[in-house]
Amino acid sequence: MASQNMDPAAASSTAALKGTETGGSAAKGSVTKRLQQELMTLMMSGDKGISAFPESDNLFKWIGTIDGAQGTVYEGLRYKLSLEFPSGYPYKAPRVKFITPCFHPNVDDQGFICLDILKDKWSALYDVRSILLSIQSLLGGKALPTEIYKWHSVHQVDWNSPNQLGLTVAHMSFGTHPVNTRVMSQVV
Repeated sequence: MASQNMDPAAASSTAALKGTETGGSAAKGSVTKRLQQELMTLMMSGDKGISAFPESDNLFKWIGTIDGAQGTVYEGLRYKLSLEFPSGYPYKAPRVKFITPCFHPNVDDQGFICLDILKDKWSALYDVRSILLSIQSLLGGKALPTEIYKWHSVHQVDWNSPNQLGLTVAHMSFGTHPVNTRVMSQVV
């Protein structure tokens, strides 16, 4: 199973050093072909609430969108993400981050996502579609303490409003939120 993450371009570059083959342009061409196939697969999939397209003419930089899952504090919200693909893709994970601010324990203040499939559990078998669905699922999961879900279901915070988000975080930090500061420092 580990062979799925073995980059044939790496073997080609070793062979190129011996003078038997050139690997650089062929490897980039295979990444381009893979990304074109993934774009077509994503467009034809019919999955609700996810989309992604290359940013301008650069096939190695995409802009994706994810709709918040129904029945969660993210319902009705649309998040924009940046996906950057390395030259070693799909054997190296893309760099994925939220452009739209997202308040979630697995998203840092710069928008980077803590998700195992984007880190140590990456596999060349994953594609853009599976990445977006995994992030959508992450937002739909119960990663936040129950008290926070209850509080936000009553207060209906607009996560896309920086003013309201800041006010909400301030309330949580200063004790008007039902969750104590110690728990929030672990979440925020």
